[in-house]
Amino acid sequence: MATEIDELIEQLKTTTVSTGNTTNLLCEISATKDPKLFDKHELADCFLGLTRCEDTNVRKEAAKCIAEITKSEVQRKKFTKREIIAGFLECLKQVPTPDGSMELPIQICRALGNICYLNDEARDLILELEGDAVLLKLLDISTIEDEANAAQFIKVRGGLLSNYLLGGEGLAKRAMELGVMKKLQAIIDTGASNVEVHEDLLLNTLPLLSILTENVADLNFESALNIQLSRILAASTNPDLAEMCLELLHYQAESDEVKLLLAKDGLCETIYNLLEKYKTLASTSEARALMKLACELIVLILTGDESMHYLYTTPLLKNMVDWLDSTDIDLLTTGVLALGNFARTDSHCIYFVEQQTMTKLLAVLSKNNGVKDDVRLQHALLSALRNLVIPKPNKNAVIQAGLVQTILPMLEIHQPPVVFKLLGTLRMTVDGQEKLALELLKNKTLIEQLVHWSKSSDYAGVTGESLRLMAWLIKHAYLSKIAYALPRKGDAPAEQIADKIPLTQDYDRSSLTEFLANEGTVEAMVSMLTAQHLVMQNEALIALCILSVVYLSQKNEAGQEQAQRLQDELIKCEVGKKLAELISKSSDSMTKEIVENLQNCVNLLKSSEQLLTHLEENNINELLKSIPILTEYCTL
Repeated sequence: MATEIDELIEQLKTTTVSTGNTTNLLCEISATKDPKLFDKHELADCFLGLTRCEDTNVRKEAAKCIAEITKSEVQRKKFTKREIIAGFLECLKQVPTPDGSMELPIQICRALGNICYLNDEARDLILELEGDAVLLKLLDISTIEDEANAAQFIKVRGGLLSNYLLGGEGLAKRAMELGVMKKLQAIIDTGASNVEVHEDLLLNTLPLLSILTENVADLNFESALNIQLSRILAASTNPDLAEMCLELLHYQAESDEVKLLLAKDGLCETIYNLLEKYKTLASTSEARALMKLACELIVLILTGDESMHYLYTTPLLKNMVDWLDSTDIDLLTTGVLALGNFARTDSHCIYFVEQQTMTKLLAVLSKNNGVKDDVRLQHALLSALRNLVIPKPNKNAVIQAGLVQTILPMLEIHQPPVVFKLLGTLRMTVDGQEKLALELLKNKTLIEQLVHWSKSSDYAGVTGESLRLMAWLIKHAYLSKIAYALPRKGDAPAEQIADKIPLTQDYDRSSLTEFLANEGTVEAMVSMLTAQHLVMQNEALIALCILSVVYLSQKNEAGQEQAQRLQDELIKCEVGKKLAELISKSSDSMTKEIVENLQNCVNLLKSSEQLLTHLEENNINELLKSIPILTEYCTL
């Protein structure tokens, strides 16, 4: 085959156009299936002459040959010549041609498009020759007399512009300056008027919008264009066209303004209806990917506050609740994610509990709370339930419905995103729930796992939530019992707090005692003092205050043993060193509340002689004096 090619090339170089044999040779060359067979030849100069021939048929066949030959990277570079590109651009300026034929323009678009493919040098030449304006002017051609070649011209026009614009940000911005968006809007308006008839037009135009979107930062379409894309999606039965519309709308819907626009235009209901219609056909990986893309767009639109509130008043809310009964994992997950987004206000959350939507979510979770179940669905369920449990009126109802019993088995799951949501859900649930907090402090499996995650997780969110949940359990189980022992506004100075111990009130300490029996619990609370976030530092101080009041106040023999164990643990964990580190690193940013809790904690610890000595060894008294907010009070 290579020898035949060599002979054809030699004949072409020695044949004059006037012999009439040229077109036959060009047809044979363009019919060659492997363009790499031409790589060793220098053909650009030969073909340059042919592209200048007066015979239109020869020019057409020459352009067709170049289009085939330049499918090879080697020949793309060889044909990157100013004279060839300028000649092609000059021809394209004449489109549509006087006789209306599109055959020559089609082959020139193919040749120029292939030369441009992954070829910045060729793109730069087009830009230097101001050829981008010529290429973009092709988009103005709306009526094509040569009906037989109209579809092919639309296809190669799109291919040429795509290969050129893929050259990057500079070319895309220049196209914007030349009004490309207005031209594309006009074409899409035509396409949207009858999607079935203009399917090819849209399939070869929308990719240009995608390229511009990727290369022009913060490219926001006109509202009318977004609406047209929504309408095209609703009308099309072509999966490729649907995918293009979905991807473009995904990008545009990053804007809250567009989310609301699309919500009001009914896009979410359109997608719901399409998914319901085609869900049984999503058997291939491509169809499933398209289905997921559509589902994700519904969820994305719901992340906007205004769009969420608007859609709450539409049938979409019921549709998403209905999907909780779906056997399709993607529809089920989308329903859960959607309801989680609706549950961003207390009123919506209370409504979901009253309407038993919460019960449905729990039922789904109870079937999907194992190690082998879908992680994305588990994450979505926990996110939704976490939101539902935040309003105080909901807490008891959700607890009674079995939330805690349903999610505790998920402690065996070690996927960080799921663990993070699991811990956050539990933390929100115990807020103000003394009875539940007391029960969970006794849950050895839970506490051991929290201690483990607080030390070993590579995921910072899991570490933080583990520590915070332990601190919250202590606080909500015991704060109401010992609050009287902490200084309040108008009380005696914090230094005198030791005088309040021993305390006469008695209460059940068994939950906290069982909590402390788990190795590493005291260490966890002490280590939390130097957490990155102020809120966690404050929570650690409150937890340590409670531990001190509950145990350091006891004077009976059993109580003294517990107090001694706590003192030994605190000293072993170097609580003084951690407090010193906290003051040194965070004193400038401490709020009044944190400073007060810090003072309370230090003075409660001082009720123990051992801890008093330990704190003095770490210079805590002097460090406290260095806190700016305290210095200000002293100055006043």
